[in-house]
Amino acid sequence: MAVEPGTSTPDTLLEIAVRIAREAAATARRTRAEAITDVQTKSTDTDVVTAADRAVERQVVAALAAERPADGVLGEEYGDSAETAAGAVRWILDPIDGTVNYLYGLPQYAVSLAAEVDGVVVAGVVLNPVTGDEWTATLGGGAWRGGRRLTGSLRTTLDQTLLATGFGYDRARRAHQGAVVAELLTRVRDIRRFGAASIDLCLAAEGSVDAYFEKGLNPWDHAAGGLVATEAGLLVSGLDGAPAGPDMVVAAPPAIFGPLHDALVELDAAGGP
Repeated sequence: MAVEPGTSTPDTLLEIAVRIAREAAATARRTRAEAITDVQTKSTDTDVVTAADRAVERQVVAALAAERPADGVLGEEYGDSAETAAGAVRWILDPIDGTVNYLYGLPQYAVSLAAEVDGVVVAGVVLNPVTGDEWTATLGGGAWRGGRRLTGSLRTTLDQTLLATGFGYDRARRAHQGAVVAELLTRVRDIRRFGAASIDLCLAAEGSVDAYFEKGLNPWDHAAGGLVATEAGLLVSGLDGAPAGPDMVVAAPPAIFGPLHDALVELDAAGGP
């Protein structure tokens, strides 16, 4: 049954997001064996999309349309479904974040679904179909995993920071990102690359890594995970006061954010292709 547009509180939107994301995760997990036989490429020959990416996105869009027909949807595979009026809800979806991991059978991929109102993400869920790990957040309501409220890392110095990051698919961009990481590697405890931005942000939110940064993210990559990290008390933004976006997303506890930010500026991490 369709839900009236007026019932758009963050808690209500999160409830819908969690329910639909769980159904989508079940589809992704169940159909993996068949889906990876139908693999195509997008921006480069290493940037892949499977039949499951598209099937899961269609499933989520249909479920949202049935329940909230007045809302818009921005999805990775099919783009914006409709213009949204002021005050309306737009859902931001990554049907399978970490498609290469999915393709190879690595257990680091996620369904990411967020609800945005007037450009502000107010609810979000990131769900790993393999492990069942589920991270949720509402604007002003905190970030959670399995009933545990998340508060981020207690680390206070960059040299003791376990830093997560990711890389683009364009060769020239990877070369620039590799040079940045090579310099950073001597300034931090270590660096991890898991292959799914939404999960990276949630790991930072729970303190399993201390901080995260990446250039080249789209809204569906960081909408839900970014809210989880923010509500866990991390600072989430771009460089030099810019908002988190394609040029850069940095997520770190306040004590680490400044030193990490300055190092990224020094190394021109937001530059290059």
